[in-house]
Amino acid sequence: MAPGLPIAMDRPHFIGIGGAGMSGIAKILAQRGARVAGSDAKESATAEALRAHGATVHIGHAAGHLADDASCVVVSSAIRQDNPELARAAELGIPVVHRSDALAALMEGLRPIAVAGTHGKTTTTSMLAVSLTELGARPSYAIGGDLDAPGSNALHGEGEIFVAEADESDRSFHKYAPEVAIVLNVELDHHANYASMDEIYESFETFAGKIVPGGTLVISADHEGARELTRRVTGVKKVTYGEAEDADVRVLKIVPQGLKSQVTVLMDGRELTFAVSVPGRHYALNAVAALAAGVALGLPADELAPALAAYTGVKRRLQLKGEEAGVQVIDSYAHHPTEMTADLEAMRGAAGDDRRILVVFQPHLFSRTQELGKEMGQALALADASVVLDIYPAREDPIPGITSALIIEAARAAGADVTAVHDKADIPEVVEGMAKPGDLVLTMGAGDVTDLGPLILDRLSQK
Repeated sequence: MAPGLPIAMDRPHFIGIGGAGMSGIAKILAQRGARVAGSDAKESATAEALRAHGATVHIGHAAGHLADDASCVVVSSAIRQDNPELARAAELGIPVVHRSDALAALMEGLRPIAVAGTHGKTTTTSMLAVSLTELGARPSYAIGGDLDAPGSNALHGEGEIFVAEADESDRSFHKYAPEVAIVLNVELDHHANYASMDEIYESFETFAGKIVPGGTLVISADHEGARELTRRVTGVKKVTYGEAEDADVRVLKIVPQGLKSQVTVLMDGRELTFAVSVPGRHYALNAVAALAAGVALGLPADELAPALAAYTGVKRRLQLKGEEAGVQVIDSYAHHPTEMTADLEAMRGAAGDDRRILVVFQPHLFSRTQELGKEMGQALALADASVVLDIYPAREDPIPGITSALIIEAARAAGADVTAVHDKADIPEVVEGMAKPGDLVLTMGAGDVTDLGPLILDRLSQK
């Protein structure tokens, strides 16, 4: 049986309970019997899903939302020090726990798989959660995105495996002690927290060093940053995967089949072919990483490989939102140039030569735009036409001189057809004027651009 409640987490209060990472931990604690409460900036389907599990969710932040008998206050790195509930916790002497410490506590006594990397964490974690469930392993999991409904990003399972997305952005993944760790790729991102690739490598080395004795590091053989990390990490069993000839789990071929693909790998001296129910080479490689991790944990490859086909996607990862007037609208969480390129190449492969790809892109974070704006613009050149919104600030304050114009200029220099739109409310009308039957429209970015899909479809339905 999985353990019960971690010490002092029987009455937790979450500040920002509706966030992707926070809501998952809150849900698992509620399922384990905790009296969960928290607050979030706005009402959401996630908040309602948490209430369905017995949690008390307040909208807005106020000192009065924190119960005097709360056993702890859970925060993420996004919570500012002047938050009134945080100040109230200090007055009452209630312990403050970082989200990563809470998740680490939930994994104690289980067999954790921690999925890390600059890109692909949510998809790979989801693939493992779905395929292990398909096999009857009854895993617990905490994912940075919903599988098929609000609140489906986490589950307290009765089995011994716990699959968790391991976030490197604030170094919080150093808190975990996995039996199997996956590193999908290693690139410079989160520029407010990392100043160089050396700092990134040091952080991932620390994460790999937390693997329990006898555990395994599953790591890409294709990605240059991952290969460098492989050279640096010592003292742990390493299993590499990918298309490189020296990969331990070698991908022999990936055959696109519309919005799916078929993958053949060479593993332990024999070939294994299985289906992946989402489009794109990068998603196929994510599935191979999941396969290698499951096998490292002792699961039979012959059973796990076909079970991976049960994964049909996660919200915001090339999620089909609908179709109107012959135009399909798809939502993409891609916000880093590598992710943008991968998703656009996947869509190009699915669309063929006869369908246009139109992108509504919302940059995420001023610091990321400052460092990678040129590369974002170059990625948009893969689309037939793009609309670029203003930067979504998230947790950051503006940086003087850093605007979406950096991306637009780079895109145009690369020959892209790009239009600047400053008011999101104008997007449905703009897209209606651009789109023709057969087109694919991607709403792309990590901010609230995702809200535009239904509005675009509604506008298209009136054509």
